Amino acid sequence: MRAFVLTRYGGPQAAELRDMPPPEPGPGEVRIDVKAAGLNPVDFKTREGKLRVIDSYALPVVFGCELSGVVTSVGEGVTRFRPGDEVFARVAKHRLGAFAETACVGEELVAKKPASLDFVQAAAVPLAALTALQSLRDELAVAPGMRVFIPGGAGGVGTFAIQLAKHLGATVATTASARGRRLVERLGADVVVDYTTQDITTELREYDAALDLVGGDTLTQTFSTVRRGAKVVSIAGMPEPLTATQDLGRGPGLAMLFWLASAGVRFRAWRSGVTYRYLFMHPSGKDLEELAALIDAKKLEVVIDRVFPFSNIADAFDYLEKGRAKGKVVVSMG
Repeated sequence: MRAFVLTRYGGPQAAELRDMPPPEPGPGEVRIDVKAAGLNPVDFKTREGKLRVIDSYALPVVFGCELSGVVTSVGEGVTRFRPGDEVFARVAKHRLGAFAETACVGEELVAKKPASLDFVQAAAVPLAALTALQSLRDELAVAPGMRVFIPGGAGGVGTFAIQLAKHLGATVATTASARGRRLVERLGADVVVDYTTQDITTELREYDAALDLVGGDTLTQTFSTVRRGAKVVSIAGMPEPLTATQDLGRGPGLAMLFWLASAGVRFRAWRSGVTYRYLFMHPSGKDLEELAALIDAKKLEVVIDRVFPFSNIADAFDYLEKGRAKGKVVVSMG
């Protein structure tokens, strides 16, 4: 099978298309004929070695986090799927393998593809939508009447987060350039701050919660946009101790490392009277079923910026790393 393989840690030349033996499903796994795969910033961060403290892979390894396709065979003990099922999944973090013509995934991570989506659209959903759902529902407990700030709303996670926050009953503010304003307004954003010309700390005050998708100075400024006692969840800042113990299931060593690394951002949060949390989403077939139901009910739109053929996946990465995509970048195997 053809696969996009990480051969070493580094820049774009560290990954290449090559022939690899197709995987066979083990107990509890389904084998999937991959039709499309989504690209995410975590992919090039993995390639660069920035996540080696969390997951260090035995190279070479087929990488990639999310896919859609058709089940071709199942391993021993699988009961939820059978050959011919159209599915999508966020693959296991410790294994990866989405950037290939064939992948094997634990059945607990897989869900039936939304009937209203084609394979390319379905491949754009798992990682970004799971991140948004788990941040808003589980960490921020977004409920009707809340005011939620989501900087970076035109990106892959942001397009889902705006819609899910609205579905949960919140009033939503976000940031976008003039180019992205029409998109985020269409998705339901109530307040849009143009980050190229406006200051969020003067435009937004006393919000009930925030989901930071940008990091850096934007994260620091976000602490001033929420009320005292509020919670700010980030997927772009610095991991903190709960990231190690709760999200990654790791011990005190990594928790202490994250405690030291996040000291500055946690101090700035404390000084603003808010709680800071960095979230690593967890793959979940059950959550994907919930998202699929929302999509088929026309309550959640999938926004795709560009689709590349799998043979041009290096170009897809180059485009993604420029940071200008509005929505998701996907590669199609067809």
